[in-house]
Amino acid sequence: MENDPGNLTRPGYGPRPATPTRERALSASRTAVLETLQTSDGPTTLAQLSDETGLHPNTLREHLEALVARGYARRLRAAPSGRGRPAWLYEATEPEVGTAGSEYAGLAATLAAHIHRTSSDPREDAVAAGRAWGHDLASRSGPPEGSGAAEARRKVVRLLDDVGFSPQSDDRATTVRLTRCPLLETAKEYPDVVCGVHLGIARGALEEYGADSTRTDLLPFAEPGACRLHLLTRTQRR
Repeated sequence: MENDPGNLTRPGYGPRPATPTRERALSASRTAVLETLQTSDGPTTLAQLSDETGLHPNTLREHLEALVARGYARRLRAAPSGRGRPAWLYEATEPEVGTAGSEYAGLAATLAAHIHRTSSDPREDAVAAGRAWGHDLASRSGPPEGSGAAEARRKVVRLLDDVGFSPQSDDRATTVRLTRCPLLETAKEYPDVVCGVHLGIARGALEEYGADSTRTDLLPFAEPGACRLHLLTRTQRR
């Protein structure tokens, strides 16, 4: 399957950056409010947020106050306009990025640029590297709880969740939406390399779990909010 390169520049297509660890401690409702703030064009009023989230202003105010208190968002006054007190505006704060995280992202970007520049087939080399990585990740996570290709696919989805892709899959884990990307900016610049590595991770993990990965494919930036991973497998003969 070939991805439409135009999707790389279409607003809203593809995943969001990987969720910072601090956000994983929030409830689902507060995470949804925070994500609305993060995707807003600028500071937003309570009324606007209520329209976007569908939450009652009182409920929304409670979530916002909690987000502000914990440092996920900040509150500021709108510019005066006519009589009355200006409205409060809310915006997300930038997540703190540790030194190790920024160094890892920089190293990944450097390696992706090197492979893209020097390899005669960057995508295939990236898939091969990712496959080896996938085998290693899968071997360290332990075998699936059950047997068969379907259980191997489900185990791969759990592994992808552990490394930051926030996957959403159907019941048999044959089609998976990857809604987050640990290396989103580098993937946009070098999709052949970064997306190739991610495909290789899925293939290598499937093989480690005893499933055939021949028909597995990744469509980068395939739809609004996600890349699409097809885990079409069968059990390998031993």
